[in-house]
Amino acid sequence: MTALHFARALTPQGWRSDVRVTISGARIAAVEIDAARQPDDELHALGLPALANLHSHAFQRAMAGLAERRGDSLDTFWTWRETMYRFALTMNPDQVEAVAAQLYVEMLEAGFAAVAEFHYLHNAPDGAPYRRRAELAERIAAAAASTGIGLTLLPVFYAHSTFGGAPARPEQRRFLTDLDGFARLVEDCRDLAPMVGVAPHSLRAVTPQELGEVIALAGDGPIHMHVAEQIKEVEDCLNWSGARPARWLLDHAPVDRRWCAIHATHLDDGEAKALAASGAVVGLCPITEANLGDGVINSGYFEAGGAFGIGSDSNVEIGVAAELKQLEYAQRLARRQRNLLAAPGRSTGRALYEAAASGGAQALQRDGGRIAPGALADLVSLDRSSLHLAAREDDEILDTWIFTAARAVDCVWSGGVKQVSGGRHRAREAIAARYVAAVTKLAHI
Repeated sequence: MTALHFARALTPQGWRSDVRVTISGARIAAVEIDAARQPDDELHALGLPALANLHSHAFQRAMAGLAERRGDSLDTFWTWRETMYRFALTMNPDQVEAVAAQLYVEMLEAGFAAVAEFHYLHNAPDGAPYRRRAELAERIAAAAASTGIGLTLLPVFYAHSTFGGAPARPEQRRFLTDLDGFARLVEDCRDLAPMVGVAPHSLRAVTPQELGEVIALAGDGPIHMHVAEQIKEVEDCLNWSGARPARWLLDHAPVDRRWCAIHATHLDDGEAKALAASGAVVGLCPITEANLGDGVINSGYFEAGGAFGIGSDSNVEIGVAAELKQLEYAQRLARRQRNLLAAPGRSTGRALYEAAASGGAQALQRDGGRIAPGALADLVSLDRSSLHLAAREDDEILDTWIFTAARAVDCVWSGGVKQVSGGRHRAREAIAARYVAAVTKLAHI
């Protein structure tokens, strides 16, 4: 048993004083309000449920900053993708693990306690399967284990270059698998992580028949899929099927609470309402969506009460507060108003944080996101002495952390184990050294 005593903590009932949280194993055994501190309690000023990062491509952290030079033609997601392909073809398993471990350290230090790894780097650089089919998934799991971040592993099915089952391109060869191989990969992954789902990459990369078979492999587990990220994707889907991607999916797939629709950037009003009503979570990655010039999600999704969480996708920047701020700011720019994602009279920071905590937990099928008995002990404490939190209380603390880029994370617990203390991960130096060695080699390939 471990007991933490928070002077103030955000519980499902709101902010409360003298909150004593008892942890047994990975879970919260008890939460006491207005409780006296016991002699062995670990004392903290401010406690929050930690968020889950619901969308990550770990290997892309190593290329952050390398696609910011303007090309000779119009730069878009599609030109960025060519850079990503070239980078993906260079990485060996040791480098994949080193980069993922460094990324997961940064996520934990930012306040994420868990991650959904949308894992589509499967094959050797020549496109051949590794002798152990799940070699690179094993490296992702090893990185998660070495850092202590909670992992929902989502092996990706990727078979085609665009709609209608078009043959894959040579530069996509590390991502590809057939249905039989994918089924074996999913089974192998079940031995690697406590939660395994499936990720049909997108309607571009799977045929309708393949989609049905991939969904069946999920059982009751999570199903994540890129949906309507790009205008070109919408146009190509219309040409292929006569329907937009989100509408096609809602009409042809059993979209429900197991689903996480990644991005869902380009929804019309009807799609926004229908997707919100389905119970699925939209996986928003605001920094990546801005970096790639994707666009801004239809505000009707929020107005319809749609669930959402946040992810870091291409991992160009890692930050809980940064993602939430970009989400709100994008809506402000699109609509030329302020404080759009909170109900009248409510704190925007708190509204964003609580929604992302709930949506992230649902998307990962990870029983966290709240400080309550029985929940996983995914917790974050904030540093009350942080300069920008001075004279702030309760919701003001969240508003200030999110909207001023305050360096506020003190400690992070994932599944009851403290991985970050004083803002630093317990294994930061050793993991950083391996990362530097890996990217140094990659820079010379």
